[in-house]
Amino acid sequence: MENQVHGKIRKAVSVIALCLTTAACLNFCGCVKIDGYSNESLFTEDISSVYVEMFDNQSFKRGIEYELTDALAKRIEAETPYKVISSRNRADTIISGRIISAQKSLLSSERETGRPMEKQAELTVVVSWKNLKTGQLLIDNTSLSASASYSEWQNQGFSYAATLTANKLAERIVELMEKQW
Repeated sequence: MENQVHGKIRKAVSVIALCLTTAACLNFCGCVKIDGYSNESLFTEDISSVYVEMFDNQSFKRGIEYELTDALAKRIEAETPYKVISSRNRADTIISGRIISAQKSLLSSERETGRPMEKQAELTVVVSWKNLKTGQLLIDNTSLSASASYSEWQNQGFSYAATLTANKLAERIVELMEKQW
């Protein structure tokens, strides 16, 4: 009977040792370096300033270039470590672009009268970002577009939607300024 008790104890000790060994192996597997999360900056650290050039407007809607340039400068200041500089000669980089198209389209209309209820404004831009120190293009003629809806029934016009769209484009441009993973 005493041998049976010692046998059960040995078996229990073996099971516990096996469990501890397995847990230790699984714990050490977590220590392997996996490329994924990092606390390093999303932005290039050798750049400290950006000159935001006025966007060229090739569309027939005037004034949108001011909205987009202003939105981009504010977004860069708020969400990046870069400082927006007013002098091109003192800046490390220059970001420029052109508005290719500014269109509006009908989203919905009133069934009985056919009058427009909701419209959409869409802007398409091409953006470039150049490092003035090295001459390297950080963003090379990348095309982006964004849209926003508006309703004249709610006292919203194309200029309201164009402002929303300019802010969306500024956000996307700043996302392009992040380092590639």
